[in-house]
Amino acid sequence: QVQLVESGGGLVQPGGSLRLSCAVSGSTFGIYTMGWYRQAPGKQRDVVATITSGGSITYADSVKGRFTISRDNAKNTIYLQMNSLKPEDTAVYYCKFSKWSRDYWGQGTQVTVSS
Repeated sequence: QVQLVESGGGLVQPGGSLRLSCAVSGSTFGIYTMGWYRQAPGKQRDVVATITSGGSITYADSVKGRFTISRDNAKNTIYLQMNSLKPEDTAVYYCKFSKWSRDYWGQGTQVTVSS
């Protein structure tokens, strides 16, 4: 079974930065997709950024130029560097691992952008 542990959330002022981490246990061999998603209260869970085992990366239009997704294969960890944060970025951020039609989710970490 795949397990995901997230960290790095917190409170930050507009224009500030945070770096989220997601450590994955279990096998990550083969073809997979990992990504960061976010969900504000009363709203749908939306994709923020994804990265595949082949290295392909996608970003939501709302975060392009501000967020960067990356991975460290040796540590089985992905990261989300968030810069120039805006109040509308406030949400619970979730890490997801997908392989062979199965999705595995982290517990979520709160990101709050407020002055």
